[in-house]
Amino acid sequence: MLLEFFQHLRANRLPVSVGEYLTLLDALRQPGVSPTLDDFYYLARLTLIKDESLYDRYDQAFGSYVRGLPAAPDTPEIPADWLVQRIERILSPAEKAALERHGWQKLMDMLRERLAEQTGRHEGGSKWIGTGGTSPFGHGGTHPEGVRIGGESRQRSAVKVWDARDYRDYDDTLALGTRNFKVALRRLRRFAREGAAEELDLDGTIAGTARNAGWLDLKLVPQRRNNVKVLMLLDVGGSMDDHIARVEELFSAARGEFQHLEVYYFHNCPYESLWQNNARRQAERIPTVDVLRKYNADWRLIVVGDATMSPYEILQPGGSVEHYNDEAGAVWLRRLLDAWPKAVWLNPEPAAYWQYRQSIALLRDLMHDRMYPVSVAGIEQAMRVLAK
Repeated sequence: MLLEFFQHLRANRLPVSVGEYLTLLDALRQPGVSPTLDDFYYLARLTLIKDESLYDRYDQAFGSYVRGLPAAPDTPEIPADWLVQRIERILSPAEKAALERHGWQKLMDMLRERLAEQTGRHEGGSKWIGTGGTSPFGHGGTHPEGVRIGGESRQRSAVKVWDARDYRDYDDTLALGTRNFKVALRRLRRFAREGAAEELDLDGTIAGTARNAGWLDLKLVPQRRNNVKVLMLLDVGGSMDDHIARVEELFSAARGEFQHLEVYYFHNCPYESLWQNNARRQAERIPTVDVLRKYNADWRLIVVGDATMSPYEILQPGGSVEHYNDEAGAVWLRRLLDAWPKAVWLNPEPAAYWQYRQSIALLRDLMHDRMYPVSVAGIEQAMRVLAK
């Protein structure tokens, strides 16, 4: 079979040699090597193709060869993705609605019991930590209020998440699509002349020259700049991944408009620490109390986030999906608003969905209804509020 593959490549004008073919055979004979089709594709390309310009021709030859192979015999194996998610596919809306919401404390108590009792892996169940079931613990299944352990977020109904979560910083150099946001952000302007005198003062120069009997008397003044100070808190990760492009446009526009702009990140709700670099967020967290002390009341606060989370993250100590927080998110948000009374929340989630998110209603109440959509009109409204 491999000899036919070798001959097929040569028939497609690929310069593969007998020596390279023998290298491929040696690699396949190594202990523990039993490659899948994808693995064989890469292994064969590594050993047989030495010129990257031939990769496209190799892909075509490999594809035509594989399509000509006889079909594999039927096996009783069930595809893994179907196995993991089969329960979700067969539950009716009524059955999903009937699943019990346990409440925060009962949910945590149940999880401790499962961790102490469970000894193996489970799939498709309603009690144990597993996959593809209706249990409140695990991933890949259906439950209106559970703890996701591993896996990927799909229904976004988990009240806590135990997983390695890597975020990336928002790009503040994005140029396309920022013009309208810049125009909206200009509603928040407070001009002042600071720094070295570098700009020609035309009126002063004319007046000085007239007083000097016609001898030119140049007058210079510092450049006029927008002196407003903005502290921006950006929600990152989780459901915010759906809004990365729009938030990057907003962030980039803010970088261009505000001379004094400080940016910190948080996840879902601000708690006792923030960070400025997502790649080092575990090692370089900044206590929120230090941020509260660092910036005075002259600063304007702009919080950017979709406000979509479990209500426990706002109201409950320990409600954070990523760590145990001694104080609820609402406590920290009130402290931020006390420090910077001129504050708004910009929400990239479409405003039509806000009525269906309990967490959005809670945060709008905490923000005294100063939550606005990330749109040109919404940002203009928010800037007018901050400019008062």
